[in-house]
Amino acid sequence: MQNGSSMSSMLIVTVVMFAVLYFLMIRPQNKEQKQKAAMLNALAVGDTVLTTSGFYGVVIALEEDTVIVEFGSNKNCRIPMQKAAISAVEKPEDAIKVEESKDDKKKK
Repeated sequence: MQNGSSMSSMLIVTVVMFAVLYFLMIRPQNKEQKQKAAMLNALAVGDTVLTTSGFYGVVIALEEDTVIVEFGSNKNCRIPMQKAAISAVEKPEDAIKVEESKDDKKKK
């Protein structure tokens, strides 16, 4: 009788451990992947992007899985790169809102 109850309790502990692992690690990672996919799908010409290598640039052309990004103010550095190399996107209208809120705080 003792062997049967210890086996079932071990099975329950293992199932609970995998459930906790799922909710703490796997589920958040899937959620993050969905958010990144949505961000890349919403990418448009004129958006400011941050690449995975740390460079800021402006999107000047979009293709299926390739983006042409312009770096610097000289307008001569245009590099094609994969969409997967983009880590963050800032829309032009978001930048305007941030600047307006900073101006409002300075006036007060």
